[in-house]
Amino acid sequence: MSDLILIIATAASLGALAHIAKAENTMSIQSRTQAQPQNHVYLGMWVTDDGHIRQELLPTGRYNEARGNRQSAYQGCYVVTSNHIDYWDDMGFTADGTFVDQDTLQHGGMIFYREKP
Repeated sequence: MSDLILIIATAASLGALAHIAKAENTMSIQSRTQAQPQNHVYLGMWVTDDGHIRQELLPTGRYNEARGNRQSAYQGCYVVTSNHIDYWDDMGFTADGTFVDQDTLQHGGMIFYREKP
């Protein structure tokens, strides 16, 4: 039984690494260093259910993420392709997410909701 758990854990880890590598490869070198203007239905503010994390997707191809009282905890570039988003923050960290629908974003193990005006 422990061998099965180890195999499953290893497979899950390898899958996560492959997904991270894919996120890094889908963003061109230029988009990692220079924001590209974005025009898609997902522009605007995205917020976790508890309001702790707020992420604004700007039409300039930049994002600004606030966490708690930290207004600009993370900033960087992003690219949306279909319902997939790739992030490259100014410190070099990469991440990605999936827009489940026009009002729901799954990113970093969290669910964000479009902020209504």
